Amino acid sequence: MKALAKNPNFRSTSLSSLKSVENCLSSMSIERSALGRIFDMYPQLLNSDPYSDLYPIFDFLLNDVHIPFPDIRKSIIRCPRLLICSAEILLVSSVEGTLMPKLDYLMSLGLEYEEVVNMVLRSPGLLTFSIENNYRPKVEYFLNEMNGDEMLRFSDGEFNARLVEMRLRLVVEAQL
Repeated sequence: MKALAKNPNFRSTSLSSLKSVENCLSSMSIERSALGRIFDMYPQLLNSDPYSDLYPIFDFLLNDVHIPFPDIRKSIIRCPRLLICSAEILLVSSVEGTLMPKLDYLMSLGLEYEEVVNMVLRSPGLLTFSIENNYRPKVEYFLNEMNGDEMLRFSDGEFNARLVEMRLRLVVEAQL
């Protein structure tokens, strides 16, 4: 019912069309168990044409972004939104003009290329962030406000407690 509410065109989609979408996603090693979540999030995929809608995206991810084939599955499962972006939208920003500067910026922070690749594979959405509006302010906050304290190794609870403690310390210092 939810798929019909979000995607009225689903009603007229043939079984063979549904099967071709499933086969396309399966060819990228995306298991049937993951498809329910993906289709729940983006029911318009149910009546997409794999050859004009999906394969160009996989081609872009494999050949332009250079995501290794075994990692395509992880990228799509973690960021299924990639499947609803047209290849033209993904290509609006060139690899050299948009994606590589983001990777270079992360490496300029002292991260190794392999570490950056693993970060992007775990969270493909990182490629959508702006250096000036997202990365740089967060890095500056981490280095300047948090003094580069490696709080990332703590649990959420410990992180929140240390953050509150740090904020209280700043308030007390400002009042002195």
